[in-house]
Amino acid sequence: MNGETTPVLAARSLTLGYGGDPVVSDLDMKVDEGEFVVIVGPNGCGKSTLLKALGRVNRPVRGKVLLHGEDVRSQRAKAVARKLALLPQSPLAPEGITVRALAARGRFPHHTLLRQWSPEDEVAISGALELTGLTDLAETQVGSLSGGQRQRAWVSMVLTQDSPTLLLDEPTTFLDIAHQYDLLELFAELHRQGRTVVAVLHDLAQAARFATRLVMMRDGEIVADGPPAEVVTADRVRTVFGLDCDVMPDPRTRTPLVIPHERAVPDGPREPQGSDHARVG
Repeated sequence: MNGETTPVLAARSLTLGYGGDPVVSDLDMKVDEGEFVVIVGPNGCGKSTLLKALGRVNRPVRGKVLLHGEDVRSQRAKAVARKLALLPQSPLAPEGITVRALAARGRFPHHTLLRQWSPEDEVAISGALELTGLTDLAETQVGSLSGGQRQRAWVSMVLTQDSPTLLLDEPTTFLDIAHQYDLLELFAELHRQGRTVVAVLHDLAQAARFATRLVMMRDGEIVADGPPAEVVTADRVRTVFGLDCDVMPDPRTRTPLVIPHERAVPDGPREPQGSDHARVG
């Protein structure tokens, strides 16, 4: 025995695609218990495809995903849902469903023929709605909510599921910047309480601020994996994202902060500020 613990999640020689060329090719990755892993990369690099495979949504072309050491696809859906919860990108709610009813769906994996609705379910739903700031909107139809409120309603369902591992595909979509940080702080607090979190984020500063580990992808491959301060460098941002930048410590958190350089302005006549052309009469 080498003393190594079994990862919560592991991808083994994973190849993923949608019928054409592979989106992800021969990828290996693991997530240990208690980590806050954020996957970053340009659009189309395969990060959301990978997350959905970890969550048992995408079936591998080759290779496999292990959940606590066992092939995730060999496990029953309810058993998987008790171990991990997936917040997909832009989910669709059933027509007419209320916020509370959507949150209640998160309790389904905990129900059996012998155990149906219980006071424990009510406590979980109320707690999730309070954490997401939706208590006053509990009886409102999800379809009538703003984009940000709707996203928080889906988050409440994931929290109600009460799974020890959370998979989050761009969870801050449609949220203004204040609510983005509120939500990320919530996930950080859940992580501090012992949850394992794996998220896909677009904002490098947010990813570096909240992650204990960053996985950077490009063209279906992992190009860097480690602590944010080691992964986010000016050279790597230039190579992966095509963005010239400086990287410096955030003045508050000391985590990497990306400062983009000015983009080159195309050649051509430019009207100076204060030109007579801007005047009328």
